[in-house]
Amino acid sequence: MRTLLALAVVFIMLATTGWTAVHRPDAGTTLRTAALASWASARIDGRPLPAADAPARTVARFFAGLDGAQRARLAEGYPLVVGNLDGAPAALRYRANLRGLELAQRAEEARSRDVSLTPADRVTAGRRAHRFESLAEPDRQILAFDPTGGGRVAEVFGDLDRAGRISVIVPGVDTDVLTFERTQRRLIAPVGMAQSLYEAQRAQAPGSRTAVIAWAGYTAPTGVGMDAATGRMAVDGAVRLESLAAGLPGDASVALFCHSYGSVVCGVAAHALPESVTDVVVAGSPGMRAQSVADLHTSARVWATRDSGDWIADVPHLEVGGVGHGADPVSPDFGSRLLSSAGAKLHTGYFEPGTGSLDNFARIGTGAFGSVTCATGDDACRRGISGTDGD
Repeated sequence: MRTLLALAVVFIMLATTGWTAVHRPDAGTTLRTAALASWASARIDGRPLPAADAPARTVARFFAGLDGAQRARLAEGYPLVVGNLDGAPAALRYRANLRGLELAQRAEEARSRDVSLTPADRVTAGRRAHRFESLAEPDRQILAFDPTGGGRVAEVFGDLDRAGRISVIVPGVDTDVLTFERTQRRLIAPVGMAQSLYEAQRAQAPGSRTAVIAWAGYTAPTGVGMDAATGRMAVDGAVRLESLAAGLPGDASVALFCHSYGSVVCGVAAHALPESVTDVVVAGSPGMRAQSVADLHTSARVWATRDSGDWIADVPHLEVGGVGHGADPVSPDFGSRLLSSAGAKLHTGYFEPGTGSLDNFARIGTGAFGSVTCATGDDACRRGISGTDGD
């Protein structure tokens, strides 16, 4: 009876919030499609190029065999491919994405003046052009950029190549290139979350070698509709997250910070993540498509937190017929290490400076596990962890 009642609540939510995602403009499809077609038939000094979806280790081996001039030629000639190749050198991807952003900006500026488009589409094109211009500022480190549809993008804060520990922000619904960063309420956007975490890490461990990635590298659901209630988009996102993690440089340990629907992505990806991912932290989670930590089949530590006023607590934590995301990660039976989120407000306040959640995220990101504050007020969440010092 309880299951039927919970399922009814899910369908009521879907009926009142919309069953389908809002249509997103596909202005970047032509650019990306053309780039992929050209790349597939190209050669570099007689050598074939790796497939655009090749494993990160294959891509890394290929670029290791090129000299600087060859790498530069590929970045300049195929920026919308090279900039998204997990396993390619980070600095080369930054360079390629700067070029890709310039190309996409010009395309959107042209669309913004195209009278054959609707006024709404012209306005959207103008907004996208402005965002691409902002992302292309010379001091930014754009690790991935794909203008297709709503767009995918990732940005690095810190020195990725020298980092001993890398943190990755995995955001939830309503994330695309236009919402990647915000001026108002900036801490609900991936860039704001990443900047806040990076600043907290630097404050807590000034000598640590850390980097933080704001990762909007998957197509997220729009709104709290059917896409957000199922795992379809999380499956694609998980593949992309696994590739990102596998392609990160060096031997750094990696912590994922997964917010809202982002925790669904992390849950689906968990079993396939490389061993370098040592920690998976979920905040405001609707579920991880699992009934327990054991069901995730990961060697990573799994941490969870939720503010007492977070509305996500009212979402039925179950899965029936593909709808819903499974058990509640903060329930005792799930087996997560429960973190304090003291001071965080509602569903979007976990990265606010001064909150227990952000302090805990920074400690996990720097490896200071002995200083983590548990939700239970004791040391339960820290038990069994060897080593408490950051890099």
